[in-house]
Amino acid sequence: QVQLVESGGGLVQAGGSLRLSCAASGRTFSTYAMGWFRQAPGKEREFVGTISRSGGATAYAESVKGRFTISRDNAKNTVHLQMNSLKPEDTAVYYCAAKSPYSTGSNDNPGTFNYWGQGTQVTVSS
Repeated sequence: QVQLVESGGGLVQAGGSLRLSCAASGRTFSTYAMGWFRQAPGKEREFVGTISRSGGATAYAESVKGRFTISRDNAKNTVHLQMNSLKPEDTAVYYCAAKSPYSTGSNDNPGTFNYWGQGTQVTVSS
């Protein structure tokens, strides 16, 4: 069982930066691949990026590639999403999620992930 708590959201102007954090409970954090997803009003939840259990591999949606960076610290049970050059279309609730090592499926599919945080709002003004 993993509990996830996001923080770091807020209001920022276009072109600005935010760093989201996700704190995880439990002693098995390093066994979970972690993902970030977002959901804008009236839209489906969409993939932002993912990071492997060790942190050695990352993957990103095309819309954020080159602007967003995911990192993790397994010693501190945390995962971060550094967001630079923010655009108004990045406005959404951002969720971190954990994928069990026994879960199959693509890492860009929300249904693949087993545990979710409550989300943190990111608003980018133009």
